Amino acid sequence: MLPARPPDLTVASALPYSYSSQPRSLLARPKYRAPPDAAQPEKVPRCCHIMRDPRVAKGYALAIRLLPQTTQPDDLEIEKQKAARKKALARKRAKEPIRPGTPEPVEGREHVFVQTELYLEEIRDRMLEADEECQTDDFLDRPPTPLFIPAKTGKDIATQIEEGELFDFDIEVKPMLEVLIGKTVEQALLEVMEEEELAHLRAHQRAFIELRNAEFAELQRLEEQDRRIREEKERRRLEHLEKLRKQKETTEKIAARAFAKRYLADLIPSVFSNLYDSGFFYDPVERDIETRFIPWLMSEVEETLQKKVLGRIMLDSLIRTVVEKRLEAFSHQPLSNQAEEPAEEPRPTDAAPQVSGETDAADQQGTEKEETDQPVAEEQPS
Repeated sequence: MLPARPPDLTVASALPYSYSSQPRSLLARPKYRAPPDAAQPEKVPRCCHIMRDPRVAKGYALAIRLLPQTTQPDDLEIEKQKAARKKALARKRAKEPIRPGTPEPVEGREHVFVQTELYLEEIRDRMLEADEECQTDDFLDRPPTPLFIPAKTGKDIATQIEEGELFDFDIEVKPMLEVLIGKTVEQALLEVMEEEELAHLRAHQRAFIELRNAEFAELQRLEEQDRRIREEKERRRLEHLEKLRKQKETTEKIAARAFAKRYLADLIPSVFSNLYDSGFFYDPVERDIETRFIPWLMSEVEETLQKKVLGRIMLDSLIRTVVEKRLEAFSHQPLSNQAEEPAEEPRPTDAAPQVSGETDAADQQGTEKEETDQPVAEEQPS
């Protein structure tokens, strides 16, 4: 919806105008008469086209800008601006915080004035004085100025006032005093009555405030009681709902348990049998023997057999060494040397007992081995 177009505004519809042979633009007439010493306003040059005239407002009608009537500022407006400036300055000074003064000194002390200016000034208790002399010429005493007495003009006229012609002060002042005293007494009575009325009003106000406070306290008590009742009712309702919920949950659990028992009655034996067959249920003693004792026993037997094999190998090597030595000893004894050199017989004889001693030691060691390991000795060929 488009807004309604406002009526056209005219710049100076109420200003007087006149017709002439040649059309011309009219100047704006000032509201107030210009002072005689004011400068004459500058004349606006004529314009040949209305669209080029700077005095003509262009654009939307509501945004029209009126030309100023006069170039000189108005005296009344200047006074208003000065008064507004003074009021703003006074308001600003009133808003500024008042600087607190120096507090009074405590007993036994006194304040000392200290200079805070940029350049210090020496302060003395007594000003410095110096005597100076000046010689002047002697002057003669001037005679006193005679009094000015104007010349007498006109005629002297006198008036005689007899006793009683003027007013009597005591009689004339009495009504005035009565009026003054009456007004004073009346004002005093009015003030006393006003004070009594204010006292009655304060007492009535205090009674009203006490009654209102009592009613407010009673209202608060009733509101608190109502709140407690509502909270108790809400708590009881929540407890009842919780109780119903627990009963429903218990009933559902019992029904689910009965259904599960009836459903799993035939399933449990088969499951347990499968688990038993799979090895999930076992004898702890049997499992301990199978997992700990039997592996330890097998390792010990294996270690013992390794020791027996090692002893057998050692015995075989000893027997072989002894047999080789005997065979070597008997194979290197020629019969011709025994016949030619009878004196050297004790040497082979000495060597024979040594070999026989070695053989005996080897036999003794082999016998000890056979005694320590009888099964192995039985298996060896004789």
